[in-house]
Amino acid sequence: MVISARALNRSTLRRQLLLERAPLGVADAVRRVVGLQAQHPGSPYVALWNRVADFDPEDLDGAVSGFELVRSTLMRLTLHLVHAEDYRAFREGMEPTLRGSRLHDPRFTRAGFTAADADALLPGLLAYAGSVRTGAELRRHIEEGRGGPVEAVVWRMVRQYAPLWHAPTGPPWSFGAAQAFVTARELPVLADPEASAAGLAVLLRRYLEGFGPASVPDMAQFTTAPRRLVREAVKSLEGELDRLEGADGTVLYDVPGAARPDEDVPAPPRLMAMWDNVLLAYADRSRVLPAAYRKHVIRVNGDTLPALLVDGYVAGVWRPVDGGIEASAFRPLTAGDWEGLAAEAASLGTLLADRDPRVYGRYDHWWAKGLPAAETRLLPY
Repeated sequence: MVISARALNRSTLRRQLLLERAPLGVADAVRRVVGLQAQHPGSPYVALWNRVADFDPEDLDGAVSGFELVRSTLMRLTLHLVHAEDYRAFREGMEPTLRGSRLHDPRFTRAGFTAADADALLPGLLAYAGSVRTGAELRRHIEEGRGGPVEAVVWRMVRQYAPLWHAPTGPPWSFGAAQAFVTARELPVLADPEASAAGLAVLLRRYLEGFGPASVPDMAQFTTAPRRLVREAVKSLEGELDRLEGADGTVLYDVPGAARPDEDVPAPPRLMAMWDNVLLAYADRSRVLPAAYRKHVIRVNGDTLPALLVDGYVAGVWRPVDGGIEASAFRPLTAGDWEGLAAEAASLGTLLADRDPRVYGRYDHWWAKGLPAAETRLLPY
């Protein structure tokens, strides 16, 4: 079966709850979309506002404070918010990538630490973090065990590798600059190739449910797992997956029976969160992000700006400013497009007003450096 590029776009939007807001609880919604990148604490709130009908941010507050949804370093070595019941398999699937990148980082070894050192200190650290601890407390615990100071880079690598969940620290977005941690409720098996392979197979099947159809390079991009391991995981799922072909001949995989809507299904406008996974989940990002706009949305340091989605594709960027949402379109939009974006902005303004009206204000410097906008409008709250 050959599937067109536009049909792939619509499949992504349907599975990511972006063709229509779904009447789901926040935990079920996060599970449906696999996980939400949570590098910026406010982004999961904006991402769920885009996807959940009648979204109430207090529902997300409660799911996070009760550790039904958990924040930890996972896919692409970035902070993700995932369902607690998914954490163990996802973490086991990410084990080779996390271990290699954190415990074999030259900065880690130059500081006098080895992977064996980390393995030795981990049981005591996880026992100590059985109740919520601040980052400072955990770093001191490591220093006491080592009998001397521990460089900041060592603490950063250890905390990103260890199966720790970030503990919420309060409003407006549950997680603030002051970090706290707690040991994962169900510990993953670490440094075990069989457990890692099984976990990666689970993660990739879930990825296809939430983002498919997709290629092996797409799966590797989403996870940062080595392509060799991705190919092995896909092979282990042989017989459980459909095989399709993209318009350019790329081999694509999908779960049987998954939604693949017609390419002509209408796609409503959306104001996407910073680092929304939809923009980062594929090697071929043109599925949602036109190649001509990629460098304007995904900046040189990896910052992924909040984007305007029009007819299912990125058409510009937005930011909160005094009085509303400043929307900068990279191409001319129709009056109907602007009307739809204005309605979205008014709704988003209600969410931001009670939390942080300038949620992404610290990234204004990207606008100061100039963006190739065909038109910029202030969409009032």
